[in-house]
Amino acid sequence: MLVGVNGTGKTTTTAKLAHRLLSQGRSVIAAAGDTFRAGAIQQLEQHCENLGVRCISSQRGGDSAAIARDAIASAKAKNIDVVLVDTAGRMQNKTNLMNELAKVRRVADPHLTLFVGDSLAGNDAVEQARMFQSMLQFDGAVLTKLDTDAKGGAGLSIAFATGRPIVFAGMGQGYEDLTPFDPDWLIEEIFE
Repeated sequence: MLVGVNGTGKTTTTAKLAHRLLSQGRSVIAAAGDTFRAGAIQQLEQHCENLGVRCISSQRGGDSAAIARDAIASAKAKNIDVVLVDTAGRMQNKTNLMNELAKVRRVADPHLTLFVGDSLAGNDAVEQARMFQSMLQFDGAVLTKLDTDAKGGAGLSIAFATGRPIVFAGMGQGYEDLTPFDPDWLIEEIFE
C-alpha cells in the first residue's frame, strides 16, 4: 500500500513497483484506490494496460477500502503474488482524511506500507512523514524526484525522524527508474 500527500508520485510509483515485480517473475494486480483526484483512476489503468497488469477500480468517489478488498479477493482467487494499493493523496493535518486512510489500511491489512515522499519538499516532507508514521506506522519510504537538482537531504531526515528506512528512489519517469535506495549515493550528492 502506498501513502503520502498529493503530488508526490504515488500512482507512478505504483506502476514502477509493478514493473519491478513483474521483472522479478511475480504476478501483480493493482487497486486504484485514489478515487478523488480527477484522472487518477485512468492514470493507473493506463499504466496497468501498458504493463499487462490487471487493475481493480471503481468510479470517481468510490470507496477506496472496498476497492482494496476487491483487489485482494481477486488476487487470492487468481493466485496473484502481489496486490499494489494506490491511495489518494491527503494532507497529513486533515484528521478525517487520515482516518479514512487508516480504514483502508485496516481493511487491506497490507504486508508492507510505503510512504511516498517528494525529495523537492525538503523539511515539509519530513513533517509529512512524521505525521503519516504516527497515524499509520508505515514500513519504509520511497523518495521520488531524486533525478532533479534536489540534493535529497530530506531522505536522511525522513529516515531519522520516523525510524523507517528509505527503500526506493525514484530517478525518472520511466518504469525502470525506481531503484533500491543507496545511502552512499545520497551522501555524495549532499556533499557535492
